[in-house]
Amino acid sequence: MLGIVTTVISAAAASYAGYAAMAPESQLYGRTRVCGSDSNQIALTFDDGPNDPHTLHLLDALAKAGARATFFLIGKYVRMRPSIVREIQGAGHAIGNHTDTHPNLIFVSESRLRRELEDCRKALEEAIGTPAPLFRTPFGGRRPNVLRTVRKMGLEPVMWSVTGYDWSAKSAKQIAAAITRQIDSRTRKQSEIVLLHDGSHLGFGWDRSYTVSATRTLLEKYSAKKFVTIPELS
Repeated sequence: MLGIVTTVISAAAASYAGYAAMAPESQLYGRTRVCGSDSNQIALTFDDGPNDPHTLHLLDALAKAGARATFFLIGKYVRMRPSIVREIQGAGHAIGNHTDTHPNLIFVSESRLRRELEDCRKALEEAIGTPAPLFRTPFGGRRPNVLRTVRKMGLEPVMWSVTGYDWSAKSAKQIAAAITRQIDSRTRKQSEIVLLHDGSHLGFGWDRSYTVSATRTLLEKYSAKKFVTIPELS
């Protein structure tokens, strides 16, 4: 009987550890930014860019709405399109490190982790000439050593409170509906950090037209709120 209980406890612990390694709002493995305190703010974030032409279309949509956002960029794509990175910066948006090649950091060595962060950091600084101190882990995956290393390198880890599921969506309407449902059902007062993608780790040039269209819908629907960058969150 004791063996069965031990097995059940071990399985539960392993399950919870796995959850904490991937769940965006979990703080078990270290503190991360998942939201703000001002319910009148929304922070749109876009991962996996820069991506031509969809990042540029997003910049146009944000500019027309007078909104700002945060872009977590992959180093290898930054080296391909540094001009887009400069356009992101020039438009007043925030930029963050999303590793150099987008591996799941749960499974990489310490040396590979540091190389991923450093190579992306160098690519960003070469593109825009200034440090990019924000960081988002690919797939949300992290272990305690990941967040410790991130902070030692001067980066602030940022997760999210609302997911657009745009990587598998069949339409822009589906993306916007998923985000709206999460925001409008919130019972506690907070500013949401919304996860979207302007590119894909699967390849440069990935079609993100649904995301662009959904973003336009969200900017219009929540026009009474202020769309801010992560550093601007209260």
